[in-house]
Amino acid sequence: MSARVAILSPGLWRKRDYVGRLSGLKPCFAAPPVVPRNVSAVAGWGYKPTAIRARKFAEHRGLPYLAFEDGFIRSVQPGPVEVPQSIIMDDIGIYYDATRPSRLEQLLLDGTKLDHADTERAKRAIELLRKNRLSKYNDATPFPDKAPRFVSKDRSARVLLLDQTKGDASISGGLACSSTFEQMVACAVKENPRSEIIVKLHPEVVTGRKEGYLARLALQHDVTILSDPVNPWLLLEEVGKVFTVSSQLGFEALLAGCEVVCFGVPFYAGWGLTDDRQPIPRLRRQRSLLEIVDVVYFRYCQYFCAWTGRSIDFFTAAEQLMFRRDHYHKNSRPMIAHGITAWKRPLVRGMLSGAAGAPEFISGLDAALTQAKCRQAAIVAWGSKARSIRTRVTGAEVPLITVEDGFLRSVGLGANFVPALSLVFDNSGIYYDPANPSDLELILQETEFQPSDIDKAVRLRRRIVDAQLTKYNLASKTDLPDLPTDRPVILVPGQVADDESIRLGAANLFASEPLSVGGANLALLKAVRLRHPDAHLIYKPHPDVEAGLRAGKIDYSTAAGLADLVYSGGSLPSLFPVISQVETATSLAGFEALLRGISVVTHGQPFYAGWGLTEDLNPPARRARRLTIDQLVAGALLLYPHYLDPYTRTACPVEIVVNAIAAARSQKSTRSDRMMGFLRMLFAKGRYLSVKTFGRNG
Repeated sequence: MSARVAILSPGLWRKRDYVGRLSGLKPCFAAPPVVPRNVSAVAGWGYKPTAIRARKFAEHRGLPYLAFEDGFIRSVQPGPVEVPQSIIMDDIGIYYDATRPSRLEQLLLDGTKLDHADTERAKRAIELLRKNRLSKYNDATPFPDKAPRFVSKDRSARVLLLDQTKGDASISGGLACSSTFEQMVACAVKENPRSEIIVKLHPEVVTGRKEGYLARLALQHDVTILSDPVNPWLLLEEVGKVFTVSSQLGFEALLAGCEVVCFGVPFYAGWGLTDDRQPIPRLRRQRSLLEIVDVVYFRYCQYFCAWTGRSIDFFTAAEQLMFRRDHYHKNSRPMIAHGITAWKRPLVRGMLSGAAGAPEFISGLDAALTQAKCRQAAIVAWGSKARSIRTRVTGAEVPLITVEDGFLRSVGLGANFVPALSLVFDNSGIYYDPANPSDLELILQETEFQPSDIDKAVRLRRRIVDAQLTKYNLASKTDLPDLPTDRPVILVPGQVADDESIRLGAANLFASEPLSVGGANLALLKAVRLRHPDAHLIYKPHPDVEAGLRAGKIDYSTAAGLADLVYSGGSLPSLFPVISQVETATSLAGFEALLRGISVVTHGQPFYAGWGLTEDLNPPARRARRLTIDQLVAGALLLYPHYLDPYTRTACPVEIVVNAIAAARSQKSTRSDRMMGFLRMLFAKGRYLSVKTFGRNG
């Protein structure tokens, strides 16, 4: 039996995966006096009062106590609403408790001199934190226009006093108490008579969840009190000196170049970088800021992917945290979702939840408009529904956002109630309606793509091509016959005949043939055969049409009379290596062919037409800019859609979804098929279960 680490609290038990990974032991739940066998350590949450029981149990059993804590870049919001991206395991003490040694302190005492690589890594970390204004919690907006305005114009003439919450373990652990805060305020006022003194209340004090120390004290002095939420870095960039008892923000003040005065003993005091007003209980050696950064962020903390839970490095964790933070603040306007079917609501909720909370779902338009006006919210509606209500919504002076599936959607069809992993939320129009500009068209027309955008697009395009991904990622059930090598092989992809992209983007084809004989699909096939009488044409029906779920079916004999091959039941990726060209009305297959360097001719006006990458028989008049394929990818797959992680049901970068789709498509077990069928049945009945439709490890 493998060695175990005992966990006594339900809260830490929910984080047992982290405990197991960091300790190298198998977590087990202990409820004394019943204790599992083979326990070799006890885990608890830091040295806070909630961990007293675990510490006493460890002491009684003569076992090592392992203290776990949140790391120094944790999440967007505080509390259990989000999983931490950084975790600390300390087998000696804990960093905020100066009454005893800690692993952090030991690393700083024993640490060797940094080599060139370590030095550059620490410098890069400081620059990243400062430039992107990352802190432990990141729910306050980081944008400079939200910075507070002060009386004095000189940064050196401003002094910042940091509040903390009563009962916080870092206060007693920092050898401080309530009188320490009184001493700090008195000294700050006395020592800085000509400075503007600013008191920053703790966010949890502002919300009323906890009490602080400085609100009452500040009223006794002529100081500026900041109670509004503000990103810590926006404050640190505006002050020259910071007074603190033991707040982590004092360490970030050092990173920001501020002078820091400590009235307690936080982990960063006593190393020669701070003005320490409290005696240090143990001798500490001189350490540079880069040496402390190296230990704090690279040797003491461990980092985990927000979506997969896998171990990652500091810089990847910071990048993920920036994504989560930016998405949170991007959704700062209240949303009223109207006419969204029940099975799609979790998708919309996951992608639109943010600083303004989760979207509210209201079925009636009158009620939705009333609520939108009351809350200054936008109305969110699906494609055709948005078109039908646009005149009334805009007439009421309420913003309207159109929702549609993204271009990397799922493994399976939406018509079969397979949930989407990408959606677009368009404030201007919608990508398949060329009559009006869409957000995507504006992105492609106006964005100055940065080298980082193009680098990401190049990597994404290669990943999609290598993994043979498409919108629906259906398995091929048909083998290709031998194809001619002495003439062009042209793919003609069928579409849903009454789809909005056909109605709006290829009206010339839609009107020429009735739906009863295939509509625009038949018109397109005739047009392509007329253009290429000697080519080998492959007609591939749309999978929704093949499944009998949507309109657009062409009689087989009719299709076979125009095409050399009707490729039913086959997948798009199996065709791409053998075709020389795609001719399409507005099908996404044209875009997917461009990703693979295949020539594309458009008969309608899809979103990817008009940028110099396709031969357009009916070119969109507004699109004058010439794009590279990777600029098109950056706009269409990086900047335009939202993506949803199927495991956590939270917004994520496109790479997470690409990996999830690639992994899910490779799973072909009967059990997976049965589970997906069960989910489809639930979705069809308007119900939704918060379950994992993809296995994390297959």
